[in-house]
Amino acid sequence: MSPLTNCIKNKDTKSNPIWLMRQAGRYLPEFREIRKENQDFIRLCLNSDLASEITLQPIKRFGFDGAVIFSDILMLPYGLGQKVEFEKNFGPKLGDIDLERIKNVDEVSFTEKIYKVYKAIEKTSKDPLMSNRDMIGFVGAPWTILVYMINKSSPKKGLSSEFFKDDFLINRLLGIIEKFLKLHIKNQVEAGAQVIQIFDSWAGLLEDKIPEYIYIPTLNIVDYVKKLGVPIICFPRGIKDYKNFCEIVKPDAVNIDYNVDPKKILNEIKIPIQGGLDPKILLTDQKTLKIEVEKYLGIFKDHPYIFNLGHGILPETKIEMVEELIKIVRNFK
Repeated sequence: MSPLTNCIKNKDTKSNPIWLMRQAGRYLPEFREIRKENQDFIRLCLNSDLASEITLQPIKRFGFDGAVIFSDILMLPYGLGQKVEFEKNFGPKLGDIDLERIKNVDEVSFTEKIYKVYKAIEKTSKDPLMSNRDMIGFVGAPWTILVYMINKSSPKKGLSSEFFKDDFLINRLLGIIEKFLKLHIKNQVEAGAQVIQIFDSWAGLLEDKIPEYIYIPTLNIVDYVKKLGVPIICFPRGIKDYKNFCEIVKPDAVNIDYNVDPKKILNEIKIPIQGGLDPKILLTDQKTLKIEVEKYLGIFKDHPYIFNLGHGILPETKIEMVEELIKIVRNFK
């Protein structure tokens, strides 16, 4: 059994498997070379040969314990026919919602539109480099996908007061999102994904209505993934109450963000923990890195713990710092 699966399923504490969110991508010089020639981000995600090559780049370079497929959570709205594009120095831009068209999308046409994602997973999972490593698939949580589809861009300044005005649209859309997230996950698992992570990137935006928009929809997805027989990791970034989230949603493991106190998490949460380190620590120096990494490893020494970050690795991260990070994790006693 691979170190990552062993940690989640058997609650193993003898080693700390390591992978990083966004490890396949923008901080790697070899990725930047490919990106220069492939300006259209969605098209790049749908190039199964290149997506597989990008997914394996950090495995070749660093030997992480898991390879996370090079894709995006917005493949879901794209598969549903909403326009999705990525603008440099701005981020994702989505088109208007045509609910009539979206509600008529069937499972076959959705799968056909993004099947190259699954082809990339299949190709990557069969690569010899993946021996004793996990192929990690992922989706956005229902709430986060809803936010992107309605807001049409990253809600970096918070949600507008208009967001909740159309209850019918929200509830209808949430039902459609949930249905196709299950299909998207099933397709990834059938293609070779051995672990699934749910990214709720905008969980921290909600002050109330958390049960309605986060707990219940995410629980439905988690229950579904458990029936598929693969471990499920949740990352409700920015949520105020991780303990409550874990008790209600019951993921197999939970990724914590860098704003929470790891000691509090240790006392409150029994399931395997993943992540926590602020990605900005990788922009400092080796001494600071060692102190901060060993802080997390020390706190979770007797608790099943997967080393990761509290958010995605930053584009300006130096390769030497990632090498040092891995050395610290691997050598920790």
